Amino acid sequence: MNDITGIDPSVPPSGAGCVECDAAQGWWFHLRRCAQCGHVGCCDDSPAKHATAHYQSTGHPFIQSYEPGEDWFWNFSTSELYDSGPELAAPVSHPKDQPVPGPAGRVPANWAETLR
Repeated sequence: MNDITGIDPSVPPSGAGCVECDAAQGWWFHLRRCAQCGHVGCCDDSPAKHATAHYQSTGHPFIQSYEPGEDWFWNFSTSELYDSGPELAAPVSHPKDQPVPGPAGRVPANWAETLR
């Protein structure tokens, strides 16, 4: 997966959390990072599904997990999972002390029920 159109290893992530959830004071379950532009969005198990919305609006095909200890990639265009790929610019995950779901103080007490 080195030197693939749709992956730019030099671009840093947009921040420590989902850009849109942060702007709206929302919350997320897990985070995903666009491998092309660095946009950090929430996963499809999150209420708002911003990582998929980013793909739909930009066409950027690859995301990487933005969870500590995970380095898998997903290709939206082909629905393929890759166990690994090129190392992206640091940081490679949200801060390890950031809770999951997160962020702290914005996750509702009944969060697990809302994901069903």
